[in-house]
Amino acid sequence: MSLDFDSARLSNPYLKSEHEEWRTQVRRFFDREVIPYAEEWDEEGCIPETLWPKAAEVGILGLGYPEKYGGIEEDIDIWHQMILNEELARIGVGGISATLMVHGIALPPLVNYASDALKDEVIPPILRGHKRISLAVTEPSAGSDVAQLQTTARLEGDYYVVNGSKIYITGGMNADWFTTAVRTGGSGASGISTLLIPSDLPGVSRKLLDRKQGWWCSDTATIYFDNVIVPKENLIGMENNGFGVIMTNFNSERLAMAAGMEAFSRVCLEDAVQWSRNRKTFGKRLCDHQVIRHKIAEMKQRINAANAYLQAVCAQVDQGFENAGDIALLKVQCSQTMEFCAREAMQILGGMGYMRGSRIERIYREVRVNAIGGGSEEIMRDLAARQFGL
Repeated sequence: MSLDFDSARLSNPYLKSEHEEWRTQVRRFFDREVIPYAEEWDEEGCIPETLWPKAAEVGILGLGYPEKYGGIEEDIDIWHQMILNEELARIGVGGISATLMVHGIALPPLVNYASDALKDEVIPPILRGHKRISLAVTEPSAGSDVAQLQTTARLEGDYYVVNGSKIYITGGMNADWFTTAVRTGGSGASGISTLLIPSDLPGVSRKLLDRKQGWWCSDTATIYFDNVIVPKENLIGMENNGFGVIMTNFNSERLAMAAGMEAFSRVCLEDAVQWSRNRKTFGKRLCDHQVIRHKIAEMKQRINAANAYLQAVCAQVDQGFENAGDIALLKVQCSQTMEFCAREAMQILGGMGYMRGSRIERIYREVRVNAIGGGSEEIMRDLAARQFGL
């Protein structure tokens, strides 16, 4: 049996023919429209504007969103989402999925908590790929500890006056709106609200953060709010109840990241296996050396564990049992698996793995952003411990 991206995935009893049809459709799109250009886009530090409407046409942007806004919701389940995350990872350029799919973390708060008027204005153009939205939570002094954020929104009549800044905002340079966590009350979680801030309002400015280890083609920004006047109708949910909005959203983000990291691990395995079969040292193929075979076997072992864990958690969520602690630890499991597989694959490829232009080299650089983004490994373990009553 050939050991590659697909065969290294454990059999999933929850997948049906329609799921595999979706995988075929998505893979065909990425093979045609993305993979031939992915390396070039990463080196150039940007993705062409035309990719968003193209992705919308095949249902990628609208997957799981209400049909009344242009989404595809009927008969869509968590497995469709996980397949999409897998196929995005197969590209081997994490910055593409980070930016193309950033609405996946910025739009759900609107879908679940915003007014009908706000939904009608914002959701349709985003799902068509004509407009963009980003999530603005992290601050220079508040990362995973969201309850400590300092950006303020003071209510004055019919408007909020917003002051502060956000940092490491994915898609921030080209976003038309920011789903923004702000402080409207006292200290701690109980004083946080969620506000939709149009990026073209006076007082909004942004700075590109381009000196990054990975995700080169993903535009990352610092956002500044200087006395920005935002209509109070742009409040998402209830005032001072925004912490729950943000935290609930994190579960789906972490699950998507876990699926991507498990798939990145299989990319590493596939490329390492292919290289080991073709490369010869000391008169025989690399894979004929026991030490190399053992490296590959341990990569597969860890991928099996991560994939089984991912399937179990997804099945729980699909059945209505979402456990934040299990999701947090799944993210840790998958980030550690990705890190191990990236390291071992680079060892197997040797100098070739170190050179730019390979999926292994890019994935190796993007390990840390996955291990930290959406909640660092350390924060995830502590969150899980608290969820389990410790």
